[in-house]
Amino acid sequence: MKRILLLTLLSLFLSSCVSLPFAEEKVEIERNLYTNLPGSSGKVLAVKFDDTSAARPQAGVEAADIVYITQVEAGLTRLMGIYSSNYPEVLGPIRSARISDLSILGEYGKVGFLYSGAQSKMRPVISAANLVNLSAERNPPSIYFNDPSRRSPYSMMVRPNLLLEKAGDVELAKKPGWQHGARAEGAKKIISAEIEWPNARYKAIWSDSEKKFLLNHNGRANIASSGIQLGSTMMVIQIVNISPSEYGDKFGGITPKSEVIGSGHGYLLRNQRVVKALWNRASLSEPTTWSLEDGSPAYFSPGQLWFFLTDNEPKFTYLPKSAKG
Repeated sequence: MKRILLLTLLSLFLSSCVSLPFAEEKVEIERNLYTNLPGSSGKVLAVKFDDTSAARPQAGVEAADIVYITQVEAGLTRLMGIYSSNYPEVLGPIRSARISDLSILGEYGKVGFLYSGAQSKMRPVISAANLVNLSAERNPPSIYFNDPSRRSPYSMMVRPNLLLEKAGDVELAKKPGWQHGARAEGAKKIISAEIEWPNARYKAIWSDSEKKFLLNHNGRANIASSGIQLGSTMMVIQIVNISPSEYGDKFGGITPKSEVIGSGHGYLLRNQRVVKALWNRASLSEPTTWSLEDGSPAYFSPGQLWFFLTDNEPKFTYLPKSAKG
């Protein structure tokens, strides 16, 4: 009987072992199409931010997948954040739309566009564009509201999650023109990069402790309302033609337009290094692609992506050869 019992137990043990997997299945992690970071690729919202010193600290810029910096009237800059994976409770300060925004957004499909307003001459152009107008002109003060701790016109904030409920026609993020991959072998180590417009200046400074470029704006650390200094491992300085448009502001200033359709050059900043690259975009609805000067792909690193659209060549401070590892 004991022998039979032992054989029975042995048989049960072996059969249970056979049912165990010999190797763990590899689980694919979902990654955002824009940043290549773990996360979803949801509906695309584009949000216009004020970018003057009076508008700081900004709320929610650090949660964007992509941030564009563009020139506006008087040589100042504004930001446009692209969100598809994380939608903060509050964003702002929110400002008005500009003609360059429509050219930039064409490659992202039918996005939801969040802004405070637009001059009357631009409204029919916005209506004809391939986007969903989610502006303050079409939404109540329960969604777009004034922060009492900020002074006008730097006080308008927005609750983007409430607009997602109205974003039925907004498309999901699609694969962009850039690719993620290994850094170019010819990339050079830098300490910082300076990017300028007529009346605005950014400086991207590499931080060894945080392992990313941290941003200064007009000589001051660019601190968000969350308390963190804005920055990323991946930044792109895109050299574009900037020329006067047919539009202007209420003070008589001429609105500049950044030309992002066509081709040109730029600089990829990633992981303390910089390399020159070429950009190309054939039409409004097609994506912008990036290549190295030899024609091979210019790969981006994972992370929030900043685009600096300027017509001025940046100034780099290179790491001295004696300090290189």
